[in-house]
Amino acid sequence: MNYVPPRRSDGTIQHARLKQPWPRGRPFRILSIDGGGIRGVFPAAVLAELESRFLGGASIANHFDMIAGTSTGGIIALALAHGMTARQALNIYLERGDRIFPPAAGLGKVSRALRWVFKPKHDQTALKDELLRIFGGKVLDDAITRLVIPSFEGRHGEPFLYKTPHHPDYQKDRHKKFAHVALHTTAAPSYYPGVEDDGYIMIDGGIWANNPVMNALVDALACFDIAREDVRILSLGTGESTFTVDERARNGGIKDWAFLRSFNAAARAQSRNALGQAYLLIGKNNVTRIDVPESDAPIAMDDVQRSIRELPMVARSLVEGAGHHIERVFLDGEVEQYIRCPIT
Repeated sequence: MNYVPPRRSDGTIQHARLKQPWPRGRPFRILSIDGGGIRGVFPAAVLAELESRFLGGASIANHFDMIAGTSTGGIIALALAHGMTARQALNIYLERGDRIFPPAAGLGKVSRALRWVFKPKHDQTALKDELLRIFGGKVLDDAITRLVIPSFEGRHGEPFLYKTPHHPDYQKDRHKKFAHVALHTTAAPSYYPGVEDDGYIMIDGGIWANNPVMNALVDALACFDIAREDVRILSLGTGESTFTVDERARNGGIKDWAFLRSFNAAARAQSRNALGQAYLLIGKNNVTRIDVPESDAPIAMDDVQRSIRELPMVARSLVEGAGHHIERVFLDGEVEQYIRCPIT
């Protein structure tokens, strides 16, 4: 009989977190990065542009107290916590994107489309190899900053959050490998198969938290004695498609609400809701959101060529407009070194 692990939620600590001290008046800076497949080129390019313009090429990770990332955003978050610069993270997409999402043409494109009806669109082996090449054997205990990485556990159908040991209660994940966490948060349904992990089935965190801004904010407020008005959030998207429920969809069946349409609608709604909650909790003026303008022709999650061709230019343009505000709020000094909690 196959081993079925207990629900992770069965071990949830029932009492409120004992808040760790935080200097009164010192901002708590959060970087939150959405999911979006190869469109991770955009947030990586925004961060790389900020590094180039304002930090002399030094890693932007040193300016945030916590980084949250879902799916492709999780890869970027883990790369920064690994000690890489955003420029190095961007190069993963620019140099290895075609290997992770190999293009198809002609009959190969038709064959892949037909295969996609019944099986995942892409082979996960290339992504796994790249993640192991990038992160090696490093574990969350080695992270240089606090991390919150959403995934989803399919065996029991539960949200699953990976966290660094930045609070004494967080002990479960400290020995999880960066590469495995990255693989678990990026296993997008229909694009990649779910990942078996000691009896659990790990799936892309984007199915419930494509925008992880509230996961990070709630964790920060629960774990540290921070005044809400002292939290500052830089939230980076990966682009949304325009979405309306037209007459056909209003009265439509399964053909009008196919998986990708439903998924895009849910991801969009979740992101807007999470941002709205964050605005309500800490004030909209304390949240800076940078995203690709909405489009009727959005870039597909695995369209490497369009992402590389278009998104760095969009990132450069948006940083041109918002860069000095971001510099003033987030880049005026490095944060204090993150010290992990000891094993209890």
